[in-house]
Amino acid sequence: MSAGRRVRSFCGLVALTLAAGAAAGEEGARGPYVVVLGIAQDAGFPQAGTKESPAWDDPSLRRHAACLALVDPATSRRWLFEATPDFKEQLRRLDVMAPDPDVPGLDGIFLTHGHIGHYTGLVHLGREAIGARAVPVWAMPRMTSFLRANGPWELLVRLGNVELRPLADRRPVRLGSRLTVEPILVPHRDEYTETVGFEIRGPRRAVLFIPDVDKWTRLAELGRSIEELVARVDVAYLDGSFFEDGEIPGRDMSQIPHPFISESIARFASWPAAERAKVRFTHLNRTNPALLAGSEARRAIAAAGLAVARELEKVDL
Repeated sequence: MSAGRRVRSFCGLVALTLAAGAAAGEEGARGPYVVVLGIAQDAGFPQAGTKESPAWDDPSLRRHAACLALVDPATSRRWLFEATPDFKEQLRRLDVMAPDPDVPGLDGIFLTHGHIGHYTGLVHLGREAIGARAVPVWAMPRMTSFLRANGPWELLVRLGNVELRPLADRRPVRLGSRLTVEPILVPHRDEYTETVGFEIRGPRRAVLFIPDVDKWTRLAELGRSIEELVARVDVAYLDGSFFEDGEIPGRDMSQIPHPFISESIARFASWPAAERAKVRFTHLNRTNPALLAGSEARRAIAAAGLAVARELEKVDL
């Protein structure tokens, strides 16, 4: 941590202490929060190679790869969940929303797994770009080994652009006195690395982030269920990659297993309304009709008491 960041962190902590007796509304305004920086599948929307898409003609329809940021205004600290191919634009969005004079102004990055939409943005920290110094990158054991053993990632480690830090299933990482991040192992196509989601917990509320998982039924293999995970939090950002089977013509979708949104609607139908209202789908593939507001898919999701995540939406913690 730089001297400037240490001073700002100390000042932030002092300010927080002095404000301890302030009204709840004032505390909420200074409290930590999660902000959505992207909701699309790894390659974004529209995707390279897509010849026809309304998003080519209308930039307002474009969406970045799935990513969250965690911000603590009281201590001027910021963390990313995923380093996506849209890292440059997402960091800029974060700079506008929660300015930090340091470059890149990140207190760390948490990685879910080794598919392209979730870690390749780390290249922006290298000497060809930002030339960052010791940005903490939290990763599971296989993900850590992958980064150490393969270029160009190992060069980021060797040159000290990033500092790898270990994660373990269900072992929370404490980020100061009022924030914790708990990795949750989930089943996925783990060609190179294992896959986790994260429970992000603040002083008052908690958020679940599972952008990639094979099927909800497979969670039982790890002794957990989506019902149990959602019950623990206030907002759940869940894998909504595809709306239904057959969505990609000519592809066997069993080879790219995800819980279809249609399957989630059916599974969650028996939940109390308050539990269903926690769910916000993210990581939507370019073929997913739920990307577009006003679509039949969106109406079906809303009718089920669920929602699609919105870029730049905030959740106070």
